[in-house]
Amino acid sequence: MPDLFTPLTLAHGPAAPNRVWLAPLTNTQSHPDGRLSDEELTWLALRARGGHGLTMTAAAHVQVGGQGFPGQLGVFSDDHLPGLTRLAAALKDHGSLASLQLHHAGNRSPRELVGQPVGPSDDDETGARAMTADEIGQLVEDFAAGALRAQRAGFDGIEVHGAHGYVLAQFLSPEVNRRTDGYGGSLENRARLLFDVVAAVRDRCGAEFQVGVRISPERFGLRLGEVREVAADLLLSDAVDYLDLSLWDVAKQPVEEEFQARPLMDWFTDLDRGTTRLGVAGKVRTGRQAAETLERGADFVMVGRASILHHDFPENVRRDSAFEPVPTPVSPDHLTAEGLSPVFVEYMRNWRGFVADAS
Repeated sequence: MPDLFTPLTLAHGPAAPNRVWLAPLTNTQSHPDGRLSDEELTWLALRARGGHGLTMTAAAHVQVGGQGFPGQLGVFSDDHLPGLTRLAAALKDHGSLASLQLHHAGNRSPRELVGQPVGPSDDDETGARAMTADEIGQLVEDFAAGALRAQRAGFDGIEVHGAHGYVLAQFLSPEVNRRTDGYGGSLENRARLLFDVVAAVRDRCGAEFQVGVRISPERFGLRLGEVREVAADLLLSDAVDYLDLSLWDVAKQPVEEEFQARPLMDWFTDLDRGTTRLGVAGKVRTGRQAAETLERGADFVMVGRASILHHDFPENVRRDSAFEPVPTPVSPDHLTAEGLSPVFVEYMRNWRGFVADAS
């Protein structure tokens, strides 16, 4: 088995210098119009300097109406290019691959941010209305346009956010997607938008640009067996460089009873992956846990909380394979020293037990 610090070649573009990658992490630090802030640049550049083999941005929305949270990075306008160009250069200057995550929140877009949210079908709970066929075509175009902006800005690649109940996962869900056209009904139809987006990005950006896809196999009305089928097709797609599985917990058992004979992660590591790399995310907090994901069949690991607590988590693990982060909760001063702005520190209070209360 390769270890965490063996370089990882990808089907397109440069190799990653190691297999410890920064997960895409919401942080609400960007400007209201989606432009990059100095605080966002500092936070991400520090992670690149800390040794992450690939440094991924938080979700960047490809349409104004696809915003999912305040302070979200944008990639829907050329006005975003100057900041994105600064960011890509800063990440690559530290030897990390630079990836921009592309996103549309669908019916999870807050009304106070976007006005009228849209999704695959009318939704009473969120007030979203069903997208028209023309709007679906425009969404594919805007994902591709966002990827092209990332390429023009100097990023090595993008990741298509198809996880966590956002718009591409909404189309995949037989509970959320009640369409009767070519984007609803069968699994092939419900997965069509995701594959259309991937194909459009690859076509627009060419052979030297990296394309990843993030999916999650549970929650938000998804069915594990269906997601496994989609994963199998993505892994054998010549268009995709890596599949990023957000598992919530890499050690967990599946929720669906019929799949509980083995851990959730194992339902994916046994798939034929061709030239596509497979990574996992979910409560990987120590050097030993990171190494164990490779032993269990992953090609790389996405790290979140540990890399918030230590900008140089990979370098710490390189020096000491048994490295463990500081225990939580941590003080706001600790997080500030690790490159988090006051806005980001306040956002982290949403994670129970992560930030210590003021004494």
